[in-house]
Amino acid sequence: MTKETIALASDHGGVEMKMLLAEHLGGKGYAVLDLGTDGAQSVDYPDFAVAMAEALAQGKAARGVLICGSGIGISIAANRFAHVRAALIHDAYGARMCRLHNDANVVVFGGRTIGSEIAKDCLDIFLSTQFEGGRHAHRVAKLAENGQR
Repeated sequence: MTKETIALASDHGGVEMKMLLAEHLGGKGYAVLDLGTDGAQSVDYPDFAVAMAEALAQGKAARGVLICGSGIGISIAANRFAHVRAALIHDAYGARMCRLHNDANVVVFGGRTIGSEIAKDCLDIFLSTQFEGGRHAHRVAKLAENGQR
């Protein structure tokens, strides 16, 4: 039985990691929606953040993975959309907390700043951690509310 669909997108600085994580997800039974890019030619990371936001808004995936060289630019671009809660992750603690307290729906990695094994571990934690809700629910609601202003 196939698990949920996970969307992946990267610029040229993250394409190698995107391919590695797509293979990792496929091996765990997830359906992968690849939003590009596919090569080392220089492209603009905001375009791939937009593709992710559109895929989430259209229900093509409920969660996603974004990657650029540092992870910073693409996370800034993605968080411009009220329905996207993108968290730049460097370790297991961040991967857990972004889901537990912030209900992040997009995990972001720096293709040039994090090792592939750590990224795979963090992705697994991100996907297996449920939002805690409770005192955090009204804070997460404010994020979407503030994005509408």
